[in-house]
Amino acid sequence: MTLEIVFWDVQHGSAAYIKTPGGKHIVQDLGSGSYKKSDPGFSPLLRLKEKYGIKKLDEVIITHPHKDHIDDIMNFDALCPRVINKPKNIEKTEIIKNTREEDRHIFEKYFKIERLYNTPVPPENDPNFPNNNGGVKIETFIPNLNYSNINNFSVVTVIKYENYKIILPGDNEPSSWNELLEKSEFKEAIRDADVLLASHHGRKSGFCEEIFKYFNPKLTIISDGRFCDTSATDRYSNVTQGFTVSHRKTGHNERRKCLTTRNDGVIVVKVEPSGSLNVIID
Repeated sequence: MTLEIVFWDVQHGSAAYIKTPGGKHIVQDLGSGSYKKSDPGFSPLLRLKEKYGIKKLDEVIITHPHKDHIDDIMNFDALCPRVINKPKNIEKTEIIKNTREEDRHIFEKYFKIERLYNTPVPPENDPNFPNNNGGVKIETFIPNLNYSNINNFSVVTVIKYENYKIILPGDNEPSSWNELLEKSEFKEAIRDADVLLASHHGRKSGFCEEIFKYFNPKLTIISDGRFCDTSATDRYSNVTQGFTVSHRKTGHNERRKCLTTRNDGVIVVKVEPSGSLNVIID
């Protein structure tokens, strides 16, 4: 059975769908909209429901409550998630500070979900346990210090299957990266990782040189907006090995160091039980 991770094109935002070999359906972050399809109303959650036929999510991971990571939250109930994983130590006043009035309903929905999902998950129902999801090991790490910047509370997800590792952070910046690097279990989790989703959409503020002492990814994926700084790809190319990716529509292959959802659209990463890693530009 295959591990499949879909990185959606959600404009300046982040959204990924993880399907485990054990049939678990996990979503990390709730960005919305699409540059490639010129569709500002595109909803990854509704796409999963209507096109993938998914009726219920096993887990939603919200890395941190910034609008570009929770913009699709009004469709949260359409897939009735069993578990939610998110930072727990951010003050509500900090979350809604400087919020535009027209966006207030998005954050009110987030707070409502916080109130509803407040019961610990027993191990037999935890989608992060390898025995529950076909042998995929999913670890999440959350910075604990009291930061003034919400980006630095972001959950970092590390997925391991068949000797491949994929890292999905939120918008962590060097201060929270360095906090996490003080933990031996975090350093071991990221060691020799193969695919990285660039922190903070590839911006310079999310780049932490220290993490690349532990891995140099085969491929970096950048979920960037139209106005991402132009040096983002160069920044990550310098620490990325390069990998052969395939284009589903044309069938041709090319070697790349960085892929961007802005220019490439939807990106699919597959780890096969045979031990092979495949990346498809959809």
